[in-house]
Amino acid sequence: MFTFLFADLAGFTALTEAHGDDDATTVVTRFYDLARVSLIGETRLVKTIGDAVMVVTGSAPDAVLTTLKLANSVRAEPGFPAVRAGLHSGPAVERDGDYFGAAVNLAARITAYARSDQILCTEAVAESIRSLENVVIHSTGTANFKNVLQPVALFEIEDAQCHKLHQAIDPVCRMGIDRDTAPARLPYQDDLYHFCSFDCAQKFAQSPEVYVKPK
Repeated sequence: MFTFLFADLAGFTALTEAHGDDDATTVVTRFYDLARVSLIGETRLVKTIGDAVMVVTGSAPDAVLTTLKLANSVRAEPGFPAVRAGLHSGPAVERDGDYFGAAVNLAARITAYARSDQILCTEAVAESIRSLENVVIHSTGTANFKNVLQPVALFEIEDAQCHKLHQAIDPVCRMGIDRDTAPARLPYQDDLYHFCSFDCAQKFAQSPEVYVKPK
């Protein structure tokens, strides 16, 4: 039995379009480095895939602690989009250091389903980490995934010691920023949006409807 973790940078495409290929390459390279130094216990980095990483371990608690450490490290990085992650435990086939099977596919799909700055897991993982200190788990309901016959119960994982109240997402480049120190702010449709730069604020001001979903 393995636990699989996929994590990627939410909004990485938007970051690339807003800030260019060079900045995006720097960000994703740094993300790989953060993933490597976040590995806890038995966790192992299997591979990098574009702006994503795949991690495997025989210990669900180690996988969760690795994910929380990576998410906190990303939040602390200036000029980074937020990370999102998905975890699932199950059997898999190993070939030449890579892993294949339904459990791997489901973990990847849960990651794609997660919102920016969100960690989601299946019940198999949630039940294995109930005793972890400073880890908050709560149900988010069920979701349907392609080629999965039954709805999948999902749970959100949070670090009880992490405070995200001041975190905001730049709607243009999807970068995570501090609300209190954001270089620019603009009101739109009764909301206040925060930006990593005046350049992003200007792009938003020119076409806000491109970056904001209708309410």
